[in-house]
Amino acid sequence: MIAGEVATPRQNNLLHFRRMAAGKPYYQFGLTFKQSWTERQILAMMAERCGVNPDHSHFYGDDTIDPDLTIGALEAMAGHLAEAAANQSNVLLATGHPSGLLPVYLATARALRARGCQVLTPANGWSYEADTGHRHIRYLEGVAMLGGGGSLHHTHDAAPMEAMLAELAVESRDWPDLAIADHGWAGAAGQAGITTVGFADCNDPALFAGEVEGKITSVVPLDDNVLPHHYAPMTAYLLACAGLLD
Repeated sequence: MIAGEVATPRQNNLLHFRRMAAGKPYYQFGLTFKQSWTERQILAMMAERCGVNPDHSHFYGDDTIDPDLTIGALEAMAGHLAEAAANQSNVLLATGHPSGLLPVYLATARALRARGCQVLTPANGWSYEADTGHRHIRYLEGVAMLGGGGSLHHTHDAAPMEAMLAELAVESRDWPDLAIADHGWAGAAGQAGITTVGFADCNDPALFAGEVEGKITSVVPLDDNVLPHHYAPMTAYLLACAGLLD
């Protein structure tokens, strides 16, 4: 369910492609693009980078993610994790999909910390009024998420990562060498010039466009909200490729 025929419907993908092309911030994930992406260009790019169906006449039904692209991107991400571990780098981890991807991030944070990396936790508790209500940055074992009302929340917003980076810059604390993230957390980090690797669904074209334009280093295409336990084999593969499994 992580790749192949996925649960994200084609009509939702095309809607998000149109909204990114229209410049709607919620679908641009904090990235400023060098080129003006048209809907047609986005579809072609997503077919190449993610493996969605390239047929312009396919409007409804299932869509796809190419498993080979997923595996290749996981291996590329693993290279950056291995480099971070070897250099005992400063890393940021953040997810806008705590209901699905959180175990991937927790395992990665533990593995990097065990190799001497500093997992940064800036702006803990920083809050703002999101479109969905009052939200604040909350950390679990070094992984940033949005909290609110006692729950963890899905978000596309770039504002929380921007707040984290602003605090690091003002306080002259350790600047991150690597960000591991998704959605607006990844977009804002890449926009700030940080080496950023992340995960993105087939309805999240902005990070793939950021990769094309050189602002995002590597993007793993996957369904980003299946049941958490389904990611366990993928997580093991990622950490094994990075040499981070004992």
